[in-house]
Amino acid sequence: MTVHLHWFLPTGGDGRTLVDRHAYADGGITRGAGGTGGVRAPDIDYLAQIAKAAERLGFEAVLTPTGTWCEDAWLTTVALAQHTERLKFLVAFRPGVLSPVLAAQMAATYQRITRGRLLLNVVTGGDAAEQRRFGDHLDHDRRYARTAEFLSVVRGVWSGRPYDFRGAYYDVAGGLTALPPDPLPEVFFGGSSAAAGPVAAEHADVYLTWGEPPWQVKEKIDWIRRLAAERGRTVRFGVRLHTLSRDTAREAWATAERLLDDLDAGTVAAAQEVLARTESVGQRRMLALHRGGTLDRDRLEIAPNLWAGVGLVRGGAGTALVGSHADVADRIEEYHDLGVEHFVLSGYPHLEEAYWFGEGVAPLLAGRGLLAGGTR
Repeated sequence: MTVHLHWFLPTGGDGRTLVDRHAYADGGITRGAGGTGGVRAPDIDYLAQIAKAAERLGFEAVLTPTGTWCEDAWLTTVALAQHTERLKFLVAFRPGVLSPVLAAQMAATYQRITRGRLLLNVVTGGDAAEQRRFGDHLDHDRRYARTAEFLSVVRGVWSGRPYDFRGAYYDVAGGLTALPPDPLPEVFFGGSSAAAGPVAAEHADVYLTWGEPPWQVKEKIDWIRRLAAERGRTVRFGVRLHTLSRDTAREAWATAERLLDDLDAGTVAAAQEVLARTESVGQRRMLALHRGGTLDRDRLEIAPNLWAGVGLVRGGAGTALVGSHADVADRIEEYHDLGVEHFVLSGYPHLEEAYWFGEGVAPLLAGRGLLAGGTR
């Protein structure tokens, strides 16, 4: 089992700061009055720079997020496909806001336009306010039940034959994708709740978790493997992490400290207040890692080289691998030994950090025989 390396496209904005791109105090409805220093707009030229860098550095794919505060993932990535040749796009989307038959058709079209470079990241959604902005008023557990039906329809329609389905959320008669995608896109799926586990076991190709300490990631892997085995399936595993690697550990940790220097107690408190409203079990697990939003820097390294500073002010992936290139390679190998195959990585700013990782860590992984192709 080799390691698959993926990068991230910051379609909500990028920069040299952890401070999010919108104001937390009001839940992100209004943008900060003067803007945040060091922020880069997610225009297509800048995103193309990142995509080209990721391809040049040997990343297999880039994850593009979904939500109110970022550009549409489908439209952005199909445009970026015209600027790249081999790079795949891990397109995040919410199943509750479009028809599963339409989604199946969009995926098929995307595969033909890009010559097979689509991967799918199914985001069920853990923020009720965000879901309501898209007209979705289901509660947490029913959203996962709907996701299960959605993926059943998508896979049924991809058969190329008329497909009938009647469930609690979808009623499809003769659903059809006349020209199914070739190849079928792999489905990445995450969720830490009791409602999410069976959906992952039944429908995911890759179960994706945020970067928790290795022992917690192992618990999740064991959980999903057991549920999948009960259904006669196997699931592969991935982890979503930030990275901050430098030629020396001292340089890396000094950069992490500089990121914290941008923060103050008020900014952290406002972010934590908003993030605490989440329905997402995975997000609550992220929040628990930094022990209630403390700026006590000595408490933010929660496992060797695993730093929870990002989660002080940002939702989603809240941890980073910090250290020398060898340190970060060691931690990736540790996760890999647990069964993690896919690593979806990011850093601030994403353009520069792609080069730090791609030129510093990836060659070490290749030298250890963990990357396809052996050496870079």
